[in-house]
Amino acid sequence: MRKLSVTFGMLMIVLLLSGCHTMQGFGKDIQKGGEVIEKSAQ
Repeated sequence: MRKLSVTFGMLMIVLLLSGCHTMQGFGKDIQKGGEVIEKSAQ
């Protein structure tokens, strides 16, 4: 039972870390899109 709990905990940590990395990339994409719109408005 303990082995299953440790495995589940490690899986959750990996998923959380990969989710943070994905959100960071998404934020950068939004920022670049905003820069393109700003340049075209000028």
